[in-house]
Amino acid sequence: MYTKNIQFTNKQGLLLDGNIDFPIDKKPLSYALFAHFFTGSQNFTAVRNISRALTHNRIAVMRFDFSGLGKSEGKFEDSNFSTNIDDLISAATYLKENYDSPKIIVGHSLGGAAAIFAADKIESIQAIVTIGAPSNPSHVEHLFEDHLENIHLDGEATFEISGRPFTIKKHFLEDLNSKNMTKLLNNSRKPILVLHSPQDKIVEISNAKEIYKAAHHPKSFISLDGANHLLTNKADSFYVAEVLSSWAKRYVLTTKEPELSTDKQTVVRIGKTKYSTEIVARNHSILADEPKKFGGKDSGLTPYELLLASLGSCTAITLRMYADRKKMELDEVLVHLEHFKQHAEDCISCDEEPAKIDKFVRTIELIGDLTFDERKRLIQIANRCPVHRTLENKIEIETILR
Repeated sequence: MYTKNIQFTNKQGLLLDGNIDFPIDKKPLSYALFAHFFTGSQNFTAVRNISRALTHNRIAVMRFDFSGLGKSEGKFEDSNFSTNIDDLISAATYLKENYDSPKIIVGHSLGGAAAIFAADKIESIQAIVTIGAPSNPSHVEHLFEDHLENIHLDGEATFEISGRPFTIKKHFLEDLNSKNMTKLLNNSRKPILVLHSPQDKIVEISNAKEIYKAAHHPKSFISLDGANHLLTNKADSFYVAEVLSSWAKRYVLTTKEPELSTDKQTVVRIGKTKYSTEIVARNHSILADEPKKFGGKDSGLTPYELLLASLGSCTAITLRMYADRKKMELDEVLVHLEHFKQHAEDCISCDEEPAKIDKFVRTIELIGDLTFDERKRLIQIANRCPVHRTLENKIEIETILR
């Protein structure tokens, strides 16, 4: 994922801070706009995880801080639900003028409600996605219900949300209560995907029912069973991204698949995030990373695991091809692999420091109605798979600075 920091001006003339996450080759098929949750941030873990997964599906994502939050200008107490909607419209305008108009809008929690209202005013939006969104913007009042009386009497109240102080003014409540989402959804004809967890304790699942009921087809609902409201489990946020990107492709018009910006077979990129590395070959992309104990985020296979996977997949494919050609009753192949360093016996007596060789241990399971001779032959064939031969050959690596 390639990330570019951007800034743009909203309707009030405030400078808002954001980022656009691109596919590794910087040639997205579509652009998406992301609206974070109430008092949240563009850099919240779930937001970044969803954005990262979307870029793997060649969808660029613009995420930013609403006015008064994060690095964006303004005071939170001067903002309201309507200014959030206006901020989304300003962000869409920035994308249109500098890149391409967004075709997907994604909103988390109250950001989901804002996304629905903003989509009504952003003509280019062709698909709406809500995650744990309330069916009525005023639902957010329950977060500070103990302070509602003070807000009405004194015009404002300051209190903590998730350990941070926020000031809510009376105009914020009045603005929330002026928005009728049901009426808007009744009139909308844009496809919508509603994602919600039955275990959501912040915004109950009944909200998803109301949104789905009010919306017109095409509409879809996905239950995020086991997830919490903020999607703090990494697997939940990645699941959301995969589902919504697959769903959106049906409704978002895309151009022809662009070629990679390299004349080689594969391109690999790492940015400043330790140590998440993108790998793209043809139209396929995967992640490589290091385990958390080595400072990584464990978001993908390690380089050595990829090397083992290469040998294992080549072995399995070669056996499958051979068995099919010989009409063998081979139902399944499992290849278990290990890699470790071993002292080279022929170098033990060398004057220099003892050398080490790389050793691969490959255990093959052949499942099917096979004869002894067929099994023996398949093991011989496994030793002839192209990657096996490559690893046994003398390898020369040439490095060129570009």
